[in-house]
Amino acid sequence: MANKILLTAALVNVFVLASGVLILTTALVIRSQVNRPVTDGPSVLRNLIFVRLPLDAGIANGVFILIASVFSLPGLLMQSTRGWLKLSGYMVTVCGLFTMCLGVYLWIMTLKIGEGFQSVYEELDSDMQSLIQMDFQCCGYVNSTTPAFVTDPVCPSPAAASLLRGCQAAVSSFANGFLDKFFTAVFGVVGLDTVSILATACLSKDRKDKQWYRQLDRKGASW
Repeated sequence: MANKILLTAALVNVFVLASGVLILTTALVIRSQVNRPVTDGPSVLRNLIFVRLPLDAGIANGVFILIASVFSLPGLLMQSTRGWLKLSGYMVTVCGLFTMCLGVYLWIMTLKIGEGFQSVYEELDSDMQSLIQMDFQCCGYVNSTTPAFVTDPVCPSPAAASLLRGCQAAVSSFANGFLDKFFTAVFGVVGLDTVSILATACLSKDRKDKQWYRQLDRKGASW
């Protein structure tokens, strides 16, 4: 039974390590793509989302998860002590709380993305606004006059622009779909951290019980 508990804890630790690598790699890749030249509406919106993601916090979280995974190795290998297990359990708990905060932050972003992006959209230059209009078949943001649409093949005149919806719904739908993937994955990591904490607690209890039985055996032998 002890071997199964140990193997389970070790397997979960491998998954935790992989989640740290995934978070760190994703944050670094996104950072490398920020402010790249844009060629269409979706790339404009992706860049606007990227610059608002908590990339520094994501990198720090990924590094801390990797450190916690490394600190758990002595606890898994040293069966005579539970100190390292407890330390790694506390570290994974901190990682889980930090990751959950990131997930909540991303979730709140999805709730405010439609209204919050209006000021951002208004600050874009006309070429980028036109890219969004042409790709998402819309004019302006709230409507064709708020802010005023950019003249292009999709919105060639005020009369034609008034027949099309504003870009707010399209921007919100694209951004929400994009961010949903991120915060779903982040909350999945929180669930994995929870499993890791439970596995560590079970292994620690198993070793405590066995240590207690060994002490009883030594006392029995001395009698």
